[in-house]
This record gives sequence, C-alpha cells and structure tokens, in this order.
Amino acid sequence: MIFPSMLQNKRVVLGVTGGIAAYKAAYLVRLFKQAGADVRVVMTRAAERFVCPLTFEALSENPVYNDMWQDNSQGKIAHIALAKEADVLVVAPATANSIAKFANGMADDPLSTLMLAVTAPKLVAPSMNINMYENPATQANLQILAKRGFCVLAPGIGFLACGDEGKGRMPDPEIILDRTAALITEKDLGGKRVLVTAGPTREYMDPVRFISNPSSGKMGFALARACEHRGACVTLVTGPVEMDDPINMRVIRVTTALEMAAAVNEYAANQDMVFKAAAVSDYRPAAATDQKIKDSRQIETLELAANPDILFELGRKKGNTVLVGFAAETQKLEEHSAQKMQKKNLDMIVGNIVGVSDSGFGADFNTVTCFYPDTPPDRLASQSKDSVAHAVIDRALTIYRKKGYE
Repeated sequence: MIFPSMLQNKRVVLGVTGGIAAYKAAYLVRLFKQAGADVRVVMTRAAERFVCPLTFEALSENPVYNDMWQDNSQGKIAHIALAKEADVLVVAPATANSIAKFANGMADDPLSTLMLAVTAPKLVAPSMNINMYENPATQANLQILAKRGFCVLAPGIGFLACGDEGKGRMPDPEIILDRTAALITEKDLGGKRVLVTAGPTREYMDPVRFISNPSSGKMGFALARACEHRGACVTLVTGPVEMDDPINMRVIRVTTALEMAAAVNEYAANQDMVFKAAAVSDYRPAAATDQKIKDSRQIETLELAANPDILFELGRKKGNTVLVGFAAETQKLEEHSAQKMQKKNLDMIVGNIVGVSDSGFGADFNTVTCFYPDTPPDRLASQSKDSVAHAVIDRALTIYRKKGYE
C-alpha cells in the first residue's frame, strides 16, 4: 500500500465513539502511523465498552484522552491544547449520538468538548444501523455538519452487526486515510483537468497468451490520487492492474494498446495536464486467434504489428496542455530520455532505471530524474511513489504557470 505523503509529520487527532466499528479504529491508527502522522486518540466512555484505551495507547504511542478531569502534569487544559495542536480531527466511527452532539454544539465529554474548540479541518465517518442513519434527524444533523465545512463520508453498504443489511457500515479505514489526506492537501490544482495513464497493456495472441510488461500501475495511480487530492478533475485510463479504482475520479479500464489509445483520444482534449505513465506495448500480434493455439512450441516466428504511439500523437496536438512523459530505461537514461522528450514534444519527462531493487516496476518506491527541454535535469532522492507523484506535479504546475496557461 502507498501511504499519502501529505500526512507525514501531521498531528492527527482521532475521535473514537461507542459503536461496534470501534475496533476498526485501531487499524486506522496504524495506517495513520504508517503514513508518518503523530496520532492522538480521544475516546468517549461508550467507546471504552468496545475497545480498551490501552490498545490505542500502544498503537499511537501516546496517552489516550478519555477523561475531562484527568491530571495533566504540564498544566494545560487538554481539550484546548489538543485543539490548538491538531492538523486534522477525524471521528471514526461517528455514532448517531456523537453526530447529534456535534451538530447541536453539546460539550459534555472529552470529544464533544474538543470538537467545539478545534479549528482544524474535520472529518466524520458515520457508523450505525441503517434505520438510524436514514432517520430524518440524523440526516439533518449530517447536513448541518456538511454546511459547517465538515468532510462527511458516506457510510459503507453491506451486512451490519445488528443483522440488517444496507447503509451504515463505517467506511473502510483505507478510504478514511485517503480522504483525510485529501482534506489537508492544498488545492493548487483546483479547477484543473488532468488526464493520467497507468499500468501495462496486454496484447493477446490467443485467449490465454499475451505480450506485456511488469508495470504495476502504482506510479500512475499515485499521480492520479495526488492530483485529485490537490483539487483536480481527474480522468485515469489504466491497463490491467491489481488495484481498486481511486476515489472521486473518472476511471477507464482498458486492456490493449488500441483500447488505451481510443480512451486517451476521447478524453485528451482540453486537458490542462497529461501524465502519460502507462507502459504501453509497442507491438501486438498481427493476428490473434479466438481459440487457444495448441502446442504453441511449434510456432517459430510471431508476426507483430506496431501499436499507435499515444504519446507522440498527444505531443503533436497538445496545444496549451502540459505534457509529461515517463521513460523506464536500463541504460543511458539521460540520452534516451532527451531523445524521447524531443521526438514527442514533451514539456517534461520523468526517467528512471528499472531492474534495481525497491525502485521502478512493482515497487512502492522510485528513484527518478526529471528532464526538461531547456533546463538542467532534476534528480530526486529515492522516495515513495506518492512523494514522487507530488514532486512531479509540483514541477508540472511550475511549467504550466511559466507558460502563462493559468
């Protein structure tokens, strides 16, 4: 899993209320910690009936705030100090009772009191029985919170602990992590339209054999998520990968290079930025059979046909679009990247050497160099693909502004 770099060194205050989904909050603490956040947990008394405070103390490596009258050796008022230090406040699970308190300004426990004092961005993840969730009182309370600027997540749909089925499940911790990162990320791409391609393509010779490459799609997905977090309207065109669709964007799944070319051509017009991170097969079998080829070892030659050069076509008619390509090389990175950049009329190309450990295809980390037509290359230190994505977007946005497109 790629963890959002925007949570690194952030103070996340997690409110846990008294619902059966409180056990999931323990996993959420772990996700926040893995993303580099400093996590402080605030529990209601009802939450302690489901998970003991010691669990959260062990996972967060910080004391749990669960008593408005608890001793404080530093002489600070706990809910005021936490409110001032918080970069974001997340309540998960958020029960119907806690939501009603927040909407009506009640302050009778550590969490509701903190809620009135905190000025940082706030997110609530509802979790309750379907009838409680759909009750007009709960819906009115949620609307009040949304109007006040809270990020209110939609609950998951499925089997509920009470035996009912439908809306009411706490959103998956991974979704809460993603939406928290989006909530605290500067929206410097607000209003921008961005197209990202990701993953490999597969070129079938028969129903069970194909030409492809080891691309996992992680770099492209990280770029798409980072652009969405920064406020862009994102279209992601992806080849076959083992990842769920990112949240809050248009996702087009394709298999072959011809399908990817058709999707890119459909959506490329009027984009502000295009990040062409897909590893598209240059060739496809000239003829594919409908049935499995038996005893394929007798085939000594395989006739190939060239696939469309998607990036070249984008460069030929890019207009006021910042076009960023990617180059995975095994040698002569600077030479080959410069040639590709010039041939395909790119504003920037992101190159890396593949075949090294913990970088490139399939890895969660990458070591890349950004090349430009008129300025020296910019080599980035090895870092997570999420961090690389934001660094690449930063540079693309600088180019966009220098060209006067904004």
